[in-house]
Amino acid sequence: MIKTYLREKQSWIVFFISIQLLLLFIAYLDASISLTAIFYFNFLSTLFLIIFLLFRYQKEAAFYKELKELDPAMDLSELTEAKSSFEKIVHKSLTEFTYHQKQQLSRHTLELDQEKEDLLAWIHEVKTPLTAMKLMIDRLEDPKLKKQITFEWLRIHLLLDQQLHSRRISSMENDLFVEKADLETIIFDEIKTLQSWCIQKGIGFEVELSEQFVWSDSKWLSFIIRQLLTNAVKYSESGDINIKSYVKDGLIKLSITDHGIGINSRDLPRIYDKGFTSTANHHNQAATGMGLYLAKRAAEALSITITVESKQSKGSTFTLTFSKTNQFTNVWSM
Repeated sequence: MIKTYLREKQSWIVFFISIQLLLLFIAYLDASISLTAIFYFNFLSTLFLIIFLLFRYQKEAAFYKELKELDPAMDLSELTEAKSSFEKIVHKSLTEFTYHQKQQLSRHTLELDQEKEDLLAWIHEVKTPLTAMKLMIDRLEDPKLKKQITFEWLRIHLLLDQQLHSRRISSMENDLFVEKADLETIIFDEIKTLQSWCIQKGIGFEVELSEQFVWSDSKWLSFIIRQLLTNAVKYSESGDINIKSYVKDGLIKLSITDHGIGINSRDLPRIYDKGFTSTANHHNQAATGMGLYLAKRAAEALSITITVESKQSKGSTFTLTFSKTNQFTNVWSM
């Protein structure tokens, strides 16, 4: 900090040195002026300048030193009281700027909350005609037309569901209800939802659950599995999707394996990034890049680890790892 202070006073110091040199130059030109007296004067004045700078440093630097180390989250009222006129100007400007920013932040937060509530309300309103549409689709007699419309209905349903959960995920900790979740029920419910899409693509499921129950939130666990199954169906053309649960190293694991296009090795580190789709299949306009991102965020809130193994053109295996005796079990048993 002292280096910064000296740089700030650099012009004054240069001016002082110039005066001292000027006095020496005058004494050199005028023989009647004693050089010894001038050297003595220069020495004393320099000593006084050093003492003066040290004194002023203690008084002036305290405010700016605290300002430099100020925590952005700290209230400016805790800042050292401004004493000099310039310090008061700085303090006043910072206070007014901070107040203005807080007002802006508060307004934008309210607007975002309102937009979030409006969007959630709109999604719930859309679900009503969507349900009615499904009932009408079920009454269609043309099998080919029924499959096509059902597939498009399913796409809308899944996109709305994804949007609904993306708006809720920031506050999902307030929405958790930890219980002994039934993997079999959750998985077969999700498979049933995707049934028409799977029939259209000729995709089947092989389910082998040696472990049926895990401690988790059923609703959010269903959402995670839904994203993984949707991806598996989306990027597979035929064949079976294998779903297994088992215990390894004392941990319950649930794996979902497809035999689709797989994931390019260069894409693997980025698949959970928001909005990332693919570099190998960038032409796929249907991909939103939100499914795995939301699944990952939901899994972290549930203390579930998601891992992936994939080879291009050979399929992918996503594995959810639960703990038999995780923190949820301990909390729930209290």
